[in-house]
Amino acid sequence: MAEEAAQQSLAFVAETVLKKRKSTEALALTRKAQLELGKYGHGQKNKRSKVEDIKRPEQFIKQFRDQELDLIRMKQRGKRSKKVIGKPKSKLLFIIRIQGTSDMHPKTKKILYNLRLRRIFSGVFVRATDGMLEVLQKVEPYVTYGYPNLANVKELIYKKGYATVDRQRIPLTDNNIIEQTLGRYGIICIEDIVHEIANVGPHFKEVISFLGPLTLNKPEGGLLGKKQPFKDGGEAGNREEEINELISKMN
Repeated sequence: MAEEAAQQSLAFVAETVLKKRKSTEALALTRKAQLELGKYGHGQKNKRSKVEDIKRPEQFIKQFRDQELDLIRMKQRGKRSKKVIGKPKSKLLFIIRIQGTSDMHPKTKKILYNLRLRRIFSGVFVRATDGMLEVLQKVEPYVTYGYPNLANVKELIYKKGYATVDRQRIPLTDNNIIEQTLGRYGIICIEDIVHEIANVGPHFKEVISFLGPLTLNKPEGGLLGKKQPFKDGGEAGNREEEINELISKMN
């Protein structure tokens, strides 16, 4: 009897049966989660989004590998020589975030957050320095940047500008708000803000802190070859003066 039981326990199971069993179990787990959300969820939209958030192990593995590859590439770009990066050709840079995917390594994301580029198609003014160009090399596939002209600086601030006061977004429709916050620096109206940013004046840092990141429009037709460098026919990286054409499309 013991030998018969051993033979039954070691019975051959076809590989196709094992694969089908595995997929059936995975489907059952997914269905169970869907039913639980259907019972305890709040609203159809909420249920659907939670079900879609359920990831399979293969997805976690792929995401981890993509993030590690992004870190390796970021380090390689950071080792570029200063001769390759070049020197700033102006005092002012405008940076636009054009990518925001799950394959970003946390260190890449941290750099973008430090630049205040938390969302796709958000833009910020920064002082053009050798150090800033080196930082932008590390996140090059996710941003495009260049030297904005006075007309675009003015248009951006008037159309997209808002103040950040006590963590609240306030439209720049009242010069009193500007004077109350920046009056001690001699900046009392929108024109003063435009002048200070365009010329990268002595109080540039204070003005930029006062202004929030600018939310731009998605360009018509989208962006093609986002991660490819602009010089190679893509969208990312340094556009120099040609950034003005993109700003006009997105403002």
